[in-house]
Amino acid sequence: MASKDHGRLDELQRDPYPLYAEARGTPGLTFVPELDAWLVARDADVREVLIRSDDFSSVRALLPDVMPSPAALQVLSKGFGKRPTVVSTDGASHQRHRAPLNRGLSAARVAALVPYAAERAEALVDDFAADGRVELMQAYARKLPGQVIGRLIGIDPQDVPAAVYGGYRAEQLLFRPLEPDEQVGAAEDVVALQTMLDRYIRDRRAHPRDDLLSGMVAALAPGSGELTLDQRHELVSSFQNFLIAGHLTTSALIGTTLLHLLRDRRQWEMICDDPELVPAAVEEAARYDTAVQGFRRTATRPVTVAGTELPAGATVFVAYGSANRDEHSHDRPDAFDITRPLSRRHVAFGHGAHGCPGSQLAREQLALTLGLLARRLPGLRLDEEQAPVVMRPTLIHRSPETLHVQC
Repeated sequence: MASKDHGRLDELQRDPYPLYAEARGTPGLTFVPELDAWLVARDADVREVLIRSDDFSSVRALLPDVMPSPAALQVLSKGFGKRPTVVSTDGASHQRHRAPLNRGLSAARVAALVPYAAERAEALVDDFAADGRVELMQAYARKLPGQVIGRLIGIDPQDVPAAVYGGYRAEQLLFRPLEPDEQVGAAEDVVALQTMLDRYIRDRRAHPRDDLLSGMVAALAPGSGELTLDQRHELVSSFQNFLIAGHLTTSALIGTTLLHLLRDRRQWEMICDDPELVPAAVEEAARYDTAVQGFRRTATRPVTVAGTELPAGATVFVAYGSANRDEHSHDRPDAFDITRPLSRRHVAFGHGAHGCPGSQLAREQLALTLGLLARRLPGLRLDEEQAPVVMRPTLIHRSPETLHVQC
């Protein structure tokens, strides 16, 4: 992986949309040094790459932006080694990882989880509703998805905050430039998360329950005997990936949606007056400022995309966020407008074999959040004069760093 200018990378990640627009207007693909990849920016090209899974492998879908220091790597060696997961596998291996997730995230299981999500959302709002001011990312957006995904997986509520914290530390370690001592601290937190997950995995092997954790243990390590060390490594990797994906992405979606609604007072008031607009608002928010901006793919052989010839081994960044702003697929794509006809014709949750299995759960949490806040706090106002909103420098879960509001 080429050395990266993290200042330029941060600038790109905080606002990638000008680059996307330029790339869509340029014939062929555009090579972006900050991403060390060819940018696939047009909607039709994004969809083409995502369905050509034989030509474009997902094995390197989540390359880190930062290589941990030797000291941090030494700490990580005491935990559980990285193994392929549902995000970074192809073909039969991908199906093996995907099948238990599809079962665990079935429509029936998601529907059964919604009352719990609504209960937790109400409790979180209770904690700050009377305060007058609150920072919504920390007080709400980063808490609700963690609690919901913890319930789905089967993590005890008292362990959820540590699990969520470990997930954020893993993201920092691999995608943010940290000082050497900070890298070591992040690595220690990641190992603590892995140790916790391993404890849960071994417990479910011995005492299965009706939760996603038990289902994945049974699917990825069939049998009833003691788990091998290699099985434990694979299961820890899979659950670490699922846990992080399950809360980071939904937290980002909640944060960006509230940001854009509160920046446009008219549209926020429309939702307060007419809750039936919530489903359309969910889809428009997902399209307009996509939480997961994209993933990498690697050409398995010489291929041509948008007229650009790529050699085997070439890396492309498949930009969901750009496809969702493509003027050939969406009317007025740079306008945030919740009055658009309800449509799921976007790729905010991916497309093809790797489409997000948790998309409905994410939608449900955002929908109940909008309905709840519109009902209980219709006077909610963004406090950008006191605390300007800055987007996190990441393409993996695009969201505000903080979201200060007046209640």
